[in-house]
Amino acid sequence: MKKQIKILTLIGAVVVIATIIGASYYRKSIQSERRPFASNDGPLVRPDSPTLGPANAPVTLVEFLDPECETCRTFNPFIKQMLKDYDGKLRLVVRYMPLHPNSRLAAAYTEAAGEQGKYWEMQEVMFRRQPEWGERHGQPSSTPQEPPAVLFDRYAAEIGLDVEQLRNSVAQNKFASKIDRDQKDGQSLGVARTPTFFVNGRQLMRFSKENLKALIDEELKNE
Repeated sequence: MKKQIKILTLIGAVVVIATIIGASYYRKSIQSERRPFASNDGPLVRPDSPTLGPANAPVTLVEFLDPECETCRTFNPFIKQMLKDYDGKLRLVVRYMPLHPNSRLAAAYTEAAGEQGKYWEMQEVMFRRQPEWGERHGQPSSTPQEPPAVLFDRYAAEIGLDVEQLRNSVAQNKFASKIDRDQKDGQSLGVARTPTFFVNGRQLMRFSKENLKALIDEELKNE
């Protein structure tokens, strides 16, 4: 009987140790160490980065995205829904990581739309209409299409933008340095694919909607 009790005790200890190790591995596997971001002028957040949500939200979600990235397009509705679900508790910060042929132009058009107060509307239409102008899995669309700039002008008109003003801003390369800076910031943080997320300075390592939400919930508990 005593021997059985010892065996059961030993098994229980092993289970506890395994649980602790497993939990530690899980935490490390879904996020990296925290990186400082509170200054709003560093590699994670810049003063001119587009943001949604209150500046004093307890959780800041930084997304390095590519407007031409299909996964970014797929994730966009989920991210916007989370902003509603975590109303007042979550702030989204957008950074650019252009990895596709048309992504710089798309980012420039989106920034130019922001000058007219419609940054998020232009981002939404860019993602929604992405199959019309973007590459698909690294291959150009097999169907004939108009040049991306022509399509972007059309999208801008559809959402009520001054298209001539938009074209002038893009033609002046007003946003090239910002897009270059974002890309360099991302590279300094080890960003190699899009989308890449940082939650209060911690990078999401295991990419999934569930893990992103879990990391946000964990940060909220720590507040």
